[in-house]
Amino acid sequence: MIAPGFADLIGWLAALLLFLTLACQIWTQWRERSTKGVSPWLFTGQIATSIGFVTYSWLLGNWVFVTTNALILATAVVGQGLYLSQRRRKAPEAAE
Repeated sequence: MIAPGFADLIGWLAALLLFLTLACQIWTQWRERSTKGVSPWLFTGQIATSIGFVTYSWLLGNWVFVTTNALILATAVVGQGLYLSQRRRKAPEAAE
């Protein structure tokens, strides 16, 4: 049997890795000031899914997943904001 503390450590490390992966994508999108290759539905779907998973994890009392999904929700909100901002900025350029 695996010690509960070890299982939690694996969960927290996986959560950190997922958050850093998403944060790097958001950083790249911000730095390049481009939405190229980003689906307009990516962050909308991620936000809806994360809200569901935060709620589900909270109801189960699983704090690793509550935290992970809350962080993923935050990256989705930031990503959606960047996406919309960059699209608005590009729209006037395309009309010229």
